[in-house]
This record gives sequence, C-alpha cells and structure tokens, in this order.
Amino acid sequence: MAEHSNGGHTAIVIGGGLAGMLAVTALIGHVDTVTVIERDRYPEGRAFRKGVPQARHLHILLRGGSLALEELLPGTVAALGEAGARRLYLSRDLLTRTPTGWQRRFDERRHLTLSVTRPVLDSVVRERVLRAAAGSATRVEVLEATEATGLTGDAGRVTGVRVRSRDGAPGGRSERELPAALVVDASGRGSRAPQWFAALGRSAPQEETVDAGIAYATRMYRPKDPATAPDAGVNVPGWPECPRGAAYVPVEDGKWLLTLSGVRGHHPPTDAAQFTAFSATVGDPYVHELLDRAEPLSPVHGFRDTCNRRRHFERPGALPEGFLVLGDAGCTFNPVYGQGMSVAALGALAVRTTLADGGGLRPGIAAEAQRAVARAVEPAWLAAVGADRPYASPGDTKAGVGERLSTWYIARLSARASIDPVVGAAFRDVFSLTAPPTRLVAPQIFLRTVFLPRRPGLPGPPAAIEAV
Repeated sequence: MAEHSNGGHTAIVIGGGLAGMLAVTALIGHVDTVTVIERDRYPEGRAFRKGVPQARHLHILLRGGSLALEELLPGTVAALGEAGARRLYLSRDLLTRTPTGWQRRFDERRHLTLSVTRPVLDSVVRERVLRAAAGSATRVEVLEATEATGLTGDAGRVTGVRVRSRDGAPGGRSERELPAALVVDASGRGSRAPQWFAALGRSAPQEETVDAGIAYATRMYRPKDPATAPDAGVNVPGWPECPRGAAYVPVEDGKWLLTLSGVRGHHPPTDAAQFTAFSATVGDPYVHELLDRAEPLSPVHGFRDTCNRRRHFERPGALPEGFLVLGDAGCTFNPVYGQGMSVAALGALAVRTTLADGGGLRPGIAAEAQRAVARAVEPAWLAAVGADRPYASPGDTKAGVGERLSTWYIARLSARASIDPVVGAAFRDVFSLTAPPTRLVAPQIFLRTVFLPRRPGLPGPPAAIEAV
C-alpha cells in the first residue's frame, strides 16, 4: 500500500460534500492522513453553494440514514434538531395521496424522518466530522478550490490523484500528484471515474440506468399565519394516470418547501405564475389550496438530472486495488424519493465496519468495502427503479421477469399499506431503510397484500391521527 512521507497510510477523498465528509468519518482511525479534494470553496455560514446543484430542493434523512449517521457521528441528529431540522414521523406527519386515495394517519412513532435544507445539513455534518478528526490520531486536510483531474497508477492499482488549483493564481493551473494508499471517489453524480479508468487502461464497470424522464422544480414559502399552518407535510406522488406530483414539507425557521414534479411532457415550469398554476394539476387540489395561505420566499429552481444510474464497481474484477466509490458516484437515484443522503450514510458506515472488521487498510480491503456498500445500496435501488420503471425510456436496462413481478406486487402492497396498519408498518420499515426488502414478503404481509380485497384510501386529507 502507498504510504505518506511520514511512513503512515494516507487516503484521498475526492469530493467534500456530504458523502465525502462521511467517507472521512469512516476512515478516521484507519489511516494517518486524509486529504479531501473539494472543487468549491465552502461558503461562510449555512449558505447554498454552486457545487451542490440539488441544494435548493427538498432533502430528507430517512430513519435508516439517521441511525447510520448517528453511529458514525454520535450526537449529530440532535445537532441537526438544534439547527432547525424538522422531525416528521411517517405516516403521522406526512399526509400521502396514493392512486387509490389518501393514506390513513397512523401514530406509529417509529419512522422518524428529518426534513432540513441542504446547507444546514452539510454544514452541521462537516463541522462535526472535522471536530471528530481533530480529536483523533488521523490528520484531515481539506484542499478547497482544487480539482481532481485523474488517477495515478495503472490498470491494477490506483496510487493517488492528479489535482490542480481552481483559484486562478499564476501557475495555479499546473497539475501535481498526490500519493495515497486509498482513493475514495465521493464526487457525486458527475463522477469521472469511468473516464479515469480508461486512462489507466481498464474498462468502466457495468452500468444500469432507469430514467423516468422526471424533472422537478422547488420554491420556498412561509405560511402567512403560523397559527393556520398545516400540522403535517403533504406528499402527492404522480402515478401513470396522473404523472404529476407535489411534496410540501416544513424545514427550519418556519419555512416550507414545495417541490412539483412530472415525467416527460409534464415537466413543471420555473416561471412563478405557471408554477403555481401547475400545482393545481397534480393528483389532488389540496396542495394548491395550501398555497393561498403562504407567501413565496424564493424564485422557482428547476432540476432535471433524475436518472437512476448504478455502476457495479462491486462485481469481480471491476475495481482496481486502492480505489473505492461511495455515494452518488457509484449509485444515484431519482432524487424525488429522498434516498440519496441516507444511502450515503449507510454506505459510509459499511466502509467503516469493513475496515474495522478487516484490520484496516490491506490488499483486497477496498473490494470488500465496495461489496458492503453495494449491499447497503440494494434496497434503495430496488425501490427507486421499481417506482420509475413504468416511465422508463426505451434505451434503459430491461426489466427481467422477477422485476416485473416485484413491480406488480409492490403496487398492490403500497395500495394496501395506505389503509392497513400492519402492511403499512412493514412498507414504511423498508422505505425508511431500516428493514430489508424481504420484510415485504413475510407470510403475514404477503397474505394480507395478495388475498385481502383492494379497498380505496380516504377521500380527503385525514385530520385524525389513529393509534396503533
């Protein structure tokens, strides 16, 4: 393994966003030095930054993600709460309109979801990661305004990263090489790992895509009278007969975010007046009616890169020694489902566990960690592609018989979950990434889903919270 000049193992993390910071946490205690390569400069305070194109849209941390985050960085969930993150219990605090009607409000108190703007989440996590590193034997250095331009090494082993400054200083554009025992690509959706592999003389990993052609747009609001603000967020996902959706969810400081979405031919506009008009065309008028009681605080921001894409770095022979991929760089989901941040946390926890169980950095450990990351990704991937498959484009990876059967079953199960507390609890366990997909085919759940008659949901948004 490559070593730092002081004789200790070094690691480089490409990308200083959420996934990159969580990668740092996974490496603390297993290497002597971690160098983070970040293209941007971090903003002062909790502000949006250009390098996070989804930052102005809805972000949620599912229960499985918050549990993983807490294990990686104890106390972080409380710190997010102190910073204003809103605590939402599914299904009590999120009213959901399904194709068959409104979901009943069950007071389960087990599926806690955090709703928070991305600048707050990123800054809280970054502050806590760097504080944890300062109290450890691992030295962490962050190179801001620095771009990774390629990998060093050969087809069999990555030995470091080529970087250059983006500050524009004289001579700052010249490249230099940073050696490392391990390079972690946490650079997000725009990862250039396939091109870097080609430069090393090896093939890119096998890739799957399922693209529903969904685009979405978001605007921030504040209720005109806090006393009349909704007591729950609202989710009206699209379905084949009505391929437009909306989510209206509280965030910090008494603000709410409204995200409107639609598949090809139904993309929401970014013009303010047209955006409001579009909200009346989703599967239920409730969200549109709520806007009469709110004032907009921001322009409308659009986003279109929503393809589900998975690069199978975990398969035999797909990964060179000394290289690891985490977060959206390896598997990216349609952001409408709110899984990405939780999966990044689960992936980082899988890396840390693998390093701890495997005795730290050694030959073969990166491939072991990559397989563990893939196992953490699998439930979210199946859920996202199952939901998007009905809208997939002709060029996407084709669904096999098993996926077609599971898509039929999930559609029936989700309809049952909106009215059945037993099936609903199992559905939310899996959606929240706290239980494996096999939970959905447990005998009790399977029998209730397949053999009980299909019944409609509620005709309107429920006000009553039902004990379970």
